[in-house]
Amino acid sequence: MDFMLKFEPKKLSRSISYRDKLLLIGSCFTEHIGAALRDVKFSVLQNPNGILFDPVSVCKSLISYINNLKYREEDLFQLNDVWNSWQHHSRFSHVDRTEGLRIINESQETAHLFLKKADWLIITLGTAFSYRLSSMAPGKTNEGVANCHRAPTQWFSRHLLSIQEILESLDSCMHQLFQFNPQVQIIFTVSPVRHIRDGMVDNNRSKARLIEAVHHMIEKFDKIHYFPAYEIVIDVLRDYRFYDIDFVHPNYMATDFVLQKFISACMDDEASDVIEELRKISLARRHKPFQPATAAHKRFLESSAEKTKELQRKYPFLDLKEEIAYFSPGAG
Repeated sequence: MDFMLKFEPKKLSRSISYRDKLLLIGSCFTEHIGAALRDVKFSVLQNPNGILFDPVSVCKSLISYINNLKYREEDLFQLNDVWNSWQHHSRFSHVDRTEGLRIINESQETAHLFLKKADWLIITLGTAFSYRLSSMAPGKTNEGVANCHRAPTQWFSRHLLSIQEILESLDSCMHQLFQFNPQVQIIFTVSPVRHIRDGMVDNNRSKARLIEAVHHMIEKFDKIHYFPAYEIVIDVLRDYRFYDIDFVHPNYMATDFVLQKFISACMDDEASDVIEELRKISLARRHKPFQPATAAHKRFLESSAEKTKELQRKYPFLDLKEEIAYFSPGAG
């Protein structure tokens, strides 16, 4: 008996390999997938501005990496004794303006260099709602912000981007991106995270506009692809047991299910094999012995170390020094 719809995402015409560099940008769902890819040793740079939700903020950030934009002191504002950037997540905020600026510009430089050589750019869009500065806020009136930093609500106006506005932003960004890095391939996803603060009806209107705009871009550029993370969670899993306690964010089971589909659809056979071997090593690392001084546990460590070294020899592009050191005699 089947308990869910059968759905296998279409294989990409070109697959991701372990030799590729991947830049991930977008909503909090990006963080889950990016962390999972980093854990299995992919070369990943994730959200150089922090979490971003709307397509205009994503495009503005990407263009800033292309141009290696340097932020200045006047680009920051102070709220509750902390200096913030309207274009960055609060993890870039700092009590010292000079230090905060240094961290931001260091991230800009890293993103510029990484994006220049990136093989894949994975963009996850979360919402079509844009928050813009009112005349009461520090900064340029009507400028879109990437993060509200829990500032007073009267500092913002909320705007539901039209499909045309999204397309204009994406189209300009993609043209600049392909000039900057002609080799890069792009995968779009739409986040399955519900933005319930927008209301259930407006959340669905928002997601629909994102999906429509993304598919328009896919039809226009042969370097742009779509991975249906949104459809997998919303239409295949379709059950609150796959969500966290807030009923909004997909839980570990859901994100792992999506990741498995991503591996199957987007990665080459070698990558799939390596991921499976790395998961075995990760499982061995999580093993907690009751009696670590026993001969049996020492044999377990020696066996795990040898398996890890063999994997390193087989795939020299992996960096398994940390795992090898963990299993080395005396490290357990």
